[in-house]
Amino acid sequence: MSPADVLPERIGRYRLVARLGAGGMGTVYRARDEMLARDVALKVLPPGGASGDEERRARFLREARALAPLSHPN
Repeated sequence: MSPADVLPERIGRYRLVARLGAGGMGTVYRARDEMLARDVALKVLPPGGASGDEERRARFLREARALAPLSHPN
């Protein structure tokens, strides 16, 4: 088992359930928002993923804003 296969238990208020995939922008997890009692998809950028690159940061925020209002059972 590689370090990438190890699932952290929590990130902030989110309890991670499963790793859904990874790509150039980061890793996506199926998670449970403990505060709002709902399942969510949580994208985590790699260390330093957007901190020094304003274009990547803006792209990430655009994506988050576009997807935030969506609700789908899957």
